[in-house]
Amino acid sequence: MFDFTFHNPTKIIFGADKETLIGAELKAAGISRVLLVYGCNSVIKSGLLERVMSSLAASNIAWTQFGGVVSNPLLAHTREGVALAKQDQVEAILAVGGGSVLDEAKAIAVGALTAEDVWQFFLGQKVERALPLFTILTLAATGSEMNGNSVITNASARQKYNISSPHVYPRVSILNPELTHSVPLNYTAYSAVDAITHVCEGYFTKQPGTRLQDRLVEGIIKTVRETTELIMAEPTHAKARASFMWAATLALNGLTPAGVGKYSFPNHMIEHALSAIYNIPHGAGLSIVMPAWMKWYCPQNPDQFARFAREIFGLDSGEAGIAALEQWFIKIKSPVRLHEVGILATDIEAIAKNAHGLARQWGIAELYPQETIAEILRLAV
Repeated sequence: MFDFTFHNPTKIIFGADKETLIGAELKAAGISRVLLVYGCNSVIKSGLLERVMSSLAASNIAWTQFGGVVSNPLLAHTREGVALAKQDQVEAILAVGGGSVLDEAKAIAVGALTAEDVWQFFLGQKVERALPLFTILTLAATGSEMNGNSVITNASARQKYNISSPHVYPRVSILNPELTHSVPLNYTAYSAVDAITHVCEGYFTKQPGTRLQDRLVEGIIKTVRETTELIMAEPTHAKARASFMWAATLALNGLTPAGVGKYSFPNHMIEHALSAIYNIPHGAGLSIVMPAWMKWYCPQNPDQFARFAREIFGLDSGEAGIAALEQWFIKIKSPVRLHEVGILATDIEAIAKNAHGLARQWGIAELYPQETIAEILRLAV
């Protein structure tokens, strides 16, 4: 193990009907007015939004509604939320939805306390403060409910960039697995891919010698695979939905990379270009990028890929493990080739150029020059 500091300030409240506690949690935190951020119609049709507002009213919490967050949340909409938060002088942000809603809520929380345009923080300006954030999760995938990350798409610049700051960790996140029962199976598949990729980034790119962390990662991957298959057969499988939800949270709350030394997120770096340019679901992009990247990277870390194959699939070579993961993505009907989402091979150079911009921002441009990114993408044709 290498030296590290681990601190996660988010309080998790997990279980059925726990969303009804949100008013009491806000009141206990001394909050009296919130910006209520959500997506489109699903939280309204399900009755969740009404239950949340009833909880707020019961605790005398005032709110301003701000709906319309979309998958791959947009900077333009985020700016509208920032303006509304300032106008109504809210004291906190309450996000009700999936990772996209939570990510935009975090950006609004940052933008609400500065005179500068919020995009400057996605371009590298340090976040010094943010409004308190509270969340009610409806889709398990991104881990945003228990981390300090936010990803926003600047549609005009075709850039999908991120904030990473301790100031945007949620104060409280409520996880009711029953709220995920209605998630469509294609998005369940994309969520599974996202969670697996989150833990695999560090697993393969870290320094060697941290077996405890390897075992944590492998346990999460096995749980995600097992529960995904149960959910595909029975979408309202309560135990599977619950285990899947918690596994996805653990996949990106800082636990698995603690003590592993230096590591990087190349699959996310490349995928952000795909969803920034083509607005495809993030998990769908990852299931295309990840097997291609693994084929390219395997010779650089053969022992770890052999371990992955053995521990996850019971196979005896890294190459066999990669093939098995790709076949599992196909089994759950997540795309593994660019053409499956309408991306042409002739677009690869433009995608690589876009991704290299993020590689520079993340400090991995030397490891991933534009030519290398294009080479990886060609393995996904």
